[in-house]
Amino acid sequence: MVNFGNLLQYLAVQSPQQILSGDQLNTTAMAAYTLPALPYAYDALEPHISAQIMELHHSKHHAAYVANLNNALQSHVVAVTSSDIASQIALQAAIKFNGGGHINHSLFWQNLAPASSEEAKSEAAPSLTAEIQKTWGSFDAFKKAFSTTLLGIQGSGWGWLVKDGSGLRIVTTKDQDPVVGGEIPIFGVDMWEHAYYLQYLNGKAAYVENIWNVINWKTAEERFLGTREDIFKTLSAAL
Repeated sequence: MVNFGNLLQYLAVQSPQQILSGDQLNTTAMAAYTLPALPYAYDALEPHISAQIMELHHSKHHAAYVANLNNALQSHVVAVTSSDIASQIALQAAIKFNGGGHINHSLFWQNLAPASSEEAKSEAAPSLTAEIQKTWGSFDAFKKAFSTTLLGIQGSGWGWLVKDGSGLRIVTTKDQDPVVGGEIPIFGVDMWEHAYYLQYLNGKAAYVENIWNVINWKTAEERFLGTREDIFKTLSAAL
């Protein structure tokens, strides 16, 4: 379960009290989130992820999360300043869902790379792969465990490799819940149908098999070696 207060902090949303000036609401103090540009062309991940899927996924689905998040946050500020408790509570679900969708997709685009690039080679992550082998016994054993976890997700959700105080773990999040708390997301895979259905239809296993060809191991290595603050400092620049 994602804590609503943590999610607001995660989104770096200013509290309504911070943006009040006397009895007036300073609406200009609350900047709107924007759709980040992809670090590659829509067709750059083919044949593993089609240009059609990438364009729809980014320009339609992700864009909708951004627009809905901005609307919900603006409405939440108004609800707080007017002491409308019922509306504040009602808006939490929209902020959680669309805020998580914005965060998850922004991380996802960055942890993908064209299959022919140096970034998509596991050799770009020597420290991370060494820790993976230490934890799961071999790189192939890790891939099998991660793929099995992805295919075991019921309904919509995400699979993540995360780092916490005890090492590496494979976790899942439901719907658009992001990885929050002390865990560092190393890379994630979107298991919503809109991420693969136009190309793979009901063949989730083929999508999962092919996603390994476009994982950005360079970014994964940077996240593994960095702190949570480092990751989201970089992410904030895109958000």
